[in-house]
Amino acid sequence: MSELKDMKIMMFPSKYIQGDGAIQFLPEVMAKFGDKPFVLATKSMIPLAKTLMGNKGKVEQFGGECSRNEIDRVKALAQGSTAIAAIGGGKPIDTAKVVADEMGIPVVVAATIAATDAPTSGCAVVYTDEGVYVEVLYQKHNPDVVLIDTDIILKAPARFLISGMGDALATFFEANSCEKTGSLSEAFALRTQTAMALSKLCLDMLLKYGRQAAKDAQAGIKSEAVEAVIEANTLLSGIGFESGGLGSAHSVHNGLTVLPATHHLYHGEKVAFGTLVGLELYDDLGIKDEVYDFCIDVGLPVTFEELHIPNVTDAELKEVAESAYKFNFMSHEPVELSTDIVFEAIKKTDKVGREKKAAKGK
Repeated sequence: MSELKDMKIMMFPSKYIQGDGAIQFLPEVMAKFGDKPFVLATKSMIPLAKTLMGNKGKVEQFGGECSRNEIDRVKALAQGSTAIAAIGGGKPIDTAKVVADEMGIPVVVAATIAATDAPTSGCAVVYTDEGVYVEVLYQKHNPDVVLIDTDIILKAPARFLISGMGDALATFFEANSCEKTGSLSEAFALRTQTAMALSKLCLDMLLKYGRQAAKDAQAGIKSEAVEAVIEANTLLSGIGFESGGLGSAHSVHNGLTVLPATHHLYHGEKVAFGTLVGLELYDDLGIKDEVYDFCIDVGLPVTFEELHIPNVTDAELKEVAESAYKFNFMSHEPVELSTDIVFEAIKKTDKVGREKKAAKGK
């Protein structure tokens, strides 16, 4: 009999709702899971959470990092709850997903930014309390309901949406590498053609709408471009990375976390740079230049300076390369790699990025 890893598996959230005012459905959704809801919210969302939930259940402020300590703290507070919801970005969402999984209760996600693909996935990234990558934890199932409120997302700084584009940008390239090498996805299986098609759609939507969406988001304008990019950043990227697989882009992201100066960058900003590094390693589509131009146009990092490490030393970059290379995602690339090759690709990305920015007068 074949093993599960020989199967093709896709993973989805049970329900995805996107549009103006979507978060208003939170009380109704939580009530369907029982009469003791628990809501974990970022500080700025606490007033809204309390208004929405009234005297139903508990509302708790997120501690700031998806760490083991925070997971245990929230789990202790949520004892007896019938479901948990997260209102905020990727880190409170991931914390709530782990807590719900360990407690065996439903989880509802109300994303307030479109900066990562965490809302739809059944896995969570855990860091130290100081923000250094530790591990990925996999949940038994994906979120039960995902609420993506366009109004709220547009009120957040445009940098979040742009960062989300950086995370989503890696989706197809990493899935493509995994497909070439037969590597397992984050569902620990092979890819369906549907997963590959949705991953490619994610890239196509970014390249088609991303530049306009960045401008519209900065101006606070609702538009077809903004809605399309929100969908790409959350739904398509989430399904794509989980059912398609990860590669060098996320390995480089994880490697960069060893440098404290990068901790204030958003996840997608580091992933975008990692995508460019990956294209320096392997570019069978021949669109590397187009991706550099896209990143520069929307404001994603293409240089060490933009990563807040303008004076980074070769010794520090070697540490980044070593850290990136040790992650098993790097082995999903269809080329022979080593720490030295990754090191050279990181340096080349900065060099090409500086040259292209200079040519654009930026």
